[in-house]
Amino acid sequence: MTISRRQVLGLGTGLAAMAVAGCGSNSGRPSSGGSDGSKPALQQWYHQYGEAGTQQAVERYAKAYPDATVSIQWSPGDYDKKASTALLTDQGPDVFEYGNGPTIDMIKSKQVVALADVLGDAKDDFNPALIERMTYQGKLYGVPQVIDMQLLVYRKSLLSAAGVQPPQTVDELLGAAKKLTTDKVKGLFVGNDGGVGVLGGPALWSAGLDYLTADNQFGFDDPAAVESLRKLREFWTAKVLLLGAPTDWSDPAAFTQGLTAMQFTGLWTLPAIEKALPGDYGVLPWPKLNATTGKPSVPIGAYGSCVNAKSKNVDAAKKYVKWLWVDQTDDQLDFAQSYGFHIPARKSLVEKAGKLKSGPAADAAKLATENGHAQTPLLWSPKAGTAYTDALNKIIRSGADPAAEIKTVKSVTEAELTRITG
Repeated sequence: MTISRRQVLGLGTGLAAMAVAGCGSNSGRPSSGGSDGSKPALQQWYHQYGEAGTQQAVERYAKAYPDATVSIQWSPGDYDKKASTALLTDQGPDVFEYGNGPTIDMIKSKQVVALADVLGDAKDDFNPALIERMTYQGKLYGVPQVIDMQLLVYRKSLLSAAGVQPPQTVDELLGAAKKLTTDKVKGLFVGNDGGVGVLGGPALWSAGLDYLTADNQFGFDDPAAVESLRKLREFWTAKVLLLGAPTDWSDPAAFTQGLTAMQFTGLWTLPAIEKALPGDYGVLPWPKLNATTGKPSVPIGAYGSCVNAKSKNVDAAKKYVKWLWVDQTDDQLDFAQSYGFHIPARKSLVEKAGKLKSGPAADAAKLATENGHAQTPLLWSPKAGTAYTDALNKIIRSGADPAAEIKTVKSVTEAELTRITG
């Protein structure tokens, strides 16, 4: 199974659960080295990226590191399960990547170390939403590697022909979708589930809310959330949504083949869209709820580089993370641009990224910086995510009462927060 960096944004409204069994130990780990004055030996884990050349690139970066011998393990299959299980043993990696940084369980059980002072003066140069996502109680536990994002793409010619302006509010988006829907084209595609998997976060942010409050309390027991989730149901009942498409939201085929006038999808689709529809598309955030409520938003995610607390060379591992993801800006830019289509995690590198200098790609990069929200908060647990997904499914597809469903999610979430913080 080959997966790409977009996996980090394909988890819906929950997070991948932390596995505790079912993965063999790493039998090929090199010795720790260093005791005889030689360079320490470090092992670094990556999931198997789908983009050609990525494995060779990270091996090249590692080989160039002067202060340790770094070996790369490229992990196909269920990487999250492999990584989280390996941390329970003495045979895990020294440095590893994990989607949106380590889980709260990894941090609370001291399986990863805080990366104090690794960013140094570069801290403010990293995307702030991702730094916050990888920080717990003031300590950073992951360094963002590269950003993926979701966004709304629209067909310029179809909007123009229908007399529709790019929508700035959810009501305008619904109105546009109605005008753009014909017997051959649907107005909007947000996934074959009607948006259950991808719109949980945007629906909250558009109402000025979030999964959790700044002090980690349940964040959307609010009339604005009720209204926002009710709007998602309206898209369904208005019959403006494309359903049953041959491919789902993460693939641009429905948009490029003219099945839909607008689609919520990922940044990675822009090269294919540009090839199919040169100049005839634009990008937007998910809009704010109405003229006076909320803000436009785009979900962003990033694999974070983490250090295993059981490493025999913790200091050397931290030093390597700093070298690779803070000091080596040329490699960071290469990693973001040369293998697929992604945004550097640092603002100064976004400005240097040639692929992001013009057109919709430049607009997307600006949206990630100005309207980006980390996909989910650190303390939003898999169980809370499942409860919210179940609620969205009932609201959107079956017409359940949003207020009642929110109360159910709140009960589950508060129990989880008590477990996590207790």
